[in-house]
Amino acid sequence: QVQLVESGGGLVQAGGSLSVSCAASGRTFSVYAWSWFRQAPGKEREFVASISWNGGSTYYADSVKGRFTISRDDAKNTVYLQMNSLKPEDTAVYYCAAPSGTYISDREDDIDYWGQGTQVTVSS
Repeated sequence: QVQLVESGGGLVQAGGSLSVSCAASGRTFSVYAWSWFRQAPGKEREFVASISWNGGSTYYADSVKGRFTISRDDAKNTVYLQMNSLKPEDTAVYYCAAPSGTYISDREDDIDYWGQGTQVTVSS
């Protein structure tokens, strides 16, 4: 059974930093890409970042480019999202996602597995 468990969310002031992580089990994740999505209150879920199977390629939503960094540690079956210069509009539930393929993906249709989500709140 595949499980994705996020951790590291919380409350931070605008301009601050936060890191969230996602630990996976039940699949050989080293051969797959990883993605992060988020859902703000009253809004649809949206793509945040993705990393290819070998970490060689990354892709970010325009809204987080230059502020967020996605990385992976295959020895730990874990993907990370480092968030800097946080803004109140970054407030959302953040979900890690396991795509079906090896390359970066920003499409929900490509996602095989979802984590339960972790709340990130940025105060102004």
